[in-house]
Amino acid sequence: MPSTRSGSRPLRRADRPGPLPELPGVLTGDQVRATVVSIAAEQDADGALPWFRGGQLDPWDSVEAAMALDIGGAHDRAAAAYRWLATRQRRDGSWAAEYRDGAESAPAAESNHAGYLAVGLWHSWLTTGDEHLVAELWPVVRRGLDLVTRMQLPGGAIGWALRPDGTPDDTALLTGNASLFQALRCGIALAGLVGDAQPDWEVAVADLGTALRTRPDAFADRARYSMDWYYPVLGGAVTGTAARERLAADWDRFVVPGLGARCVSDHPWVTGAETCELALALAAAGQRDAAIEQLAAMQHLRHDDGSYWTGYVFADDARWPVERTTWTAAAVVLAADALTGATPASGLFTDPAALPTAGMPEDRTPSADSLTEEAGTVLP
Repeated sequence: MPSTRSGSRPLRRADRPGPLPELPGVLTGDQVRATVVSIAAEQDADGALPWFRGGQLDPWDSVEAAMALDIGGAHDRAAAAYRWLATRQRRDGSWAAEYRDGAESAPAAESNHAGYLAVGLWHSWLTTGDEHLVAELWPVVRRGLDLVTRMQLPGGAIGWALRPDGTPDDTALLTGNASLFQALRCGIALAGLVGDAQPDWEVAVADLGTALRTRPDAFADRARYSMDWYYPVLGGAVTGTAARERLAADWDRFVVPGLGARCVSDHPWVTGAETCELALALAAAGQRDAAIEQLAAMQHLRHDDGSYWTGYVFADDARWPVERTTWTAAAVVLAADALTGATPASGLFTDPAALPTAGMPEDRTPSADSLTEEAGTVLP
């Protein structure tokens, strides 16, 4: 049954005081707080966190928005979003690709959707230390990542989707696979936390990391899309000098000075989320000043209430699409946190070495500030 959309009043307000990311000349703490409040305003009473009120919900973007709520101190709201997803998970570990008003509206299952709750839950643990939420949601994460490993193809890449009839679509998408690389490593970190080792995930992420670094022909050719350019860096598979070289190689194809990053190389359209994700990738590659410059460049998309327009067609001087999405606002908050170190989770996207070593090159240098050191054990 579709849920009753009665607003977000039963959940606690999201404008509680507390330290928030602040970048002088780019974003104040009060502006970040307003952005978090704008995300919370779109959340349903049952915890569902769609793109915007009355719009679609997909699991990946919902998790991203929930992470921003945790950064803003709205931990009960973030947990409610995760619990909403937990109640919608199918027995095979998948979710529908899209929901509207609580009901499935696009039944196909995508592998990156199945994996991303692991990133959200590890982020939640780093931010809140809520061991009860970890124990509660661990079975959900485990089912999702078990499905991901079952969708892995010979050679290490992971198939994109399961069709509505359950048959696999074995097309492998580079961006989705790079996201799954991070998700599997977060899952392995959670497995260590709860004392439930998952050696199959370690094998899977090792093969996936090799594919991402050395087998470009394993993935569909979507080089027009900026996400395929920066996501192997953002997901943590490509690091150090290789990361900086990758970002430099296509910089002029995708970056529009003063406006941000194009979504597609041959379209005059910059998008806020891609620009903020590029900022995260730059920070991960050790290029913090360039990252701050990109976060500053996309502020022309900011609305007076703290929300963000999805994109801007600069050839026509027009906002497009005409929508302000929770996941665009969330990308701003995540980037601001990563660049300021405001929360204990700020290194999740910028320090790949802080996660377990599985999947990383053998010559990797351990992080001095590992996010898994002394994390303890949570018993379910």
